[in-house]
Amino acid sequence: MTPEQQVAYVMGQVASALIEMEAMKATNQEREHRGESPAYGYDQFMELQIKYCISHNTIISYFYP
Repeated sequence: MTPEQQVAYVMGQVASALIEMEAMKATNQEREHRGESPAYGYDQFMELQIKYCISHNTIISYFYP
């Protein structure tokens, strides 16, 4: 992949992670309004980096193999 293609890939992955994160946040807010505990915590939010391959080290490896 060219550097431009790599950036486009990373940005697509980031967009996907943000969509999922917002859904997780909305679920937590709905549960909070009902007086329930959150469905998602810190660990689940951090796992999005791994799921979408957007952790710091992974992104650096795209550009400096």
